[in-house]
Amino acid sequence: MRIVFFGTPEFAVPSLQALLRERYTVVGVVTQPDRPQGRSRSTLVPPPVKQEAERAGIPVLQPIRPLGDVFLACLRHLAPDLGVVVAYGHILRPTVLSVPPHGMINVHASLLPRWRGAAPIQHAILAGEPESGVSIMGLEEGLDSGPVLHRVATPIGPDETAGELAARLAELGAGALVDALSLLGSGLARAEPQDAARATFAPKIDRESARLDWRGEAAALARRVRAFDPAPGAWTTHDGTAVKLFGAVPTPERGEPGCVLAAGARLVVGCGNGALAIDEVQPAGKKRLPVGDWVRGRGIAVGARLV
Repeated sequence: MRIVFFGTPEFAVPSLQALLRERYTVVGVVTQPDRPQGRSRSTLVPPPVKQEAERAGIPVLQPIRPLGDVFLACLRHLAPDLGVVVAYGHILRPTVLSVPPHGMINVHASLLPRWRGAAPIQHAILAGEPESGVSIMGLEEGLDSGPVLHRVATPIGPDETAGELAARLAELGAGALVDALSLLGSGLARAEPQDAARATFAPKIDRESARLDWRGEAAALARRVRAFDPAPGAWTTHDGTAVKLFGAVPTPERGEPGCVLAAGARLVVGCGNGALAIDEVQPAGKKRLPVGDWVRGRGIAVGARLV
C-alpha cells in the first residue's frame, strides 16, 4: 500500500517512524513550511517531520496551504493509495481527501467524540479528566467527526503535564496506527460512527487563555499550569512584567488572591480557594529556572502581588 503522510510537529514523528519500521511504502510527506526562529528570525528551521522524512529519503511537499492546482498535481503524482494524517496543522478539503482511493485516516489525541479540535490534550487536563487516549478515524469534511476505526485509552497522571502526556500519546498513537492499518489490510476494520451528541470541543489555545486568574480555585489553577506546560506556558504578571509558571500544586494555605504567601524553594500564591505552590518560573526574556534561584536573585518576595 502506497501511503502519503501529512504531519508537522514532534508528536507526528513516532507515527512516521512506525510506518517505516513496519515497512509500509511512504511515497511522500506533506508538512508545513520551515519557520524562522531566533531573535533575528533569520534562521529557517524545518519541522520535525521533514527532518525525519529527509533522513529516510522520502520526498517532501511543503505548501503554505494544502490547496490549489499545483499542490493537487504534486499529490496525485505520488499516486498514494491511502493518506495518514497526524497533527498536520491544516484542515484538508474534500479535493485533497479524495486523492487517495482508500481515503485518509487520522491519529487524533483524544477518545473521540470527546475533545474534537486543535488542543485535545490541553483541554482534557483542564477538565480534570481521569483518562485520555488516541483515536484512529476516517477523515471527512467535518471537524474530527469521521468514523472511528480504533481507540486506545490511557490514564492521565495526577501531576502529568501536557508535554508529558503528548509524548506518551505520540507513541501510543503510533502503535494504534499500525494496528488500524493491520485491521484495514485484513478486512476486519469496523468503522464506528461518532455520536455527535456526546462531542466536546478543544479549540486552539492562545496566549490570553493561558493567563491565570488568581480568584479561581487552586486545584483548577494547578490544572491550567499543567495543561499549558511547556507551551504556551501559564502566566501572570509581576510589577507589570509577564512571568510563566510551572510545576504547580494546590495547597490548603489561604491568603488574598495573587498575594505571595511564601517565597523560598517554592512560591506560594493565594487563590480564591486555597493557594498554589509553584516550583519553576520563566520571567519574560529569560530561561526557565527554579523558584529558589528567582527568589535569591531578588526577583520576588513575600507580600508581592501577581495579577
